[in-house]
Amino acid sequence: MRLVATYTFLALIGFVLVSCWPSRISFVDGSMPEEWKTFSVRTLDNNAANSPLSYSLELSEALRSGIQNNTRLQLNTNEDLSEVHIEGMISNYSITPVALQQGDNAAQNRLSVVVELIYTIRKPEEKEMNLTASRFVDYDASTDLAVVESTLLAEISEQIVQDAINKLLSNW
Repeated sequence: MRLVATYTFLALIGFVLVSCWPSRISFVDGSMPEEWKTFSVRTLDNNAANSPLSYSLELSEALRSGIQNNTRLQLNTNEDLSEVHIEGMISNYSITPVALQQGDNAAQNRLSVVVELIYTIRKPEEKEMNLTASRFVDYDASTDLAVVESTLLAEISEQIVQDAINKLLSNW
């Protein structure tokens, strides 16, 4: 009797697990409209006074790579023919002290970047979305910025690219 109850219980648990198991598992991005096949990114304008001259090109390329590698969209160099077009500018680039010590000396500085993006969606309907991404990273004040700037900007760019992808995927 006890053996029959055990088998019945296991069969019931097996049935529940099988019936709850997803019938389809997909890692393809399903949150975008099917009409979206391609995207384009215009090189960002650099309107930040202290930003390195090459940063707008580097960030634009990071956006292209990030979207192409993390979504099903394919890069289209002709922005007029893409379903999703992104353009914008680097509007702020600043370095500020954040951890003041005795004598008003900073222990850490903060590198901040603000990027404003405009998404033009052409399909399934005309729509425009905006994103202002503000990211920062702290570094030791005794470190020369010229030595660590490219590493810090790569970290900030990665965060901005993730914000841009999240915005693209969250509004559909």
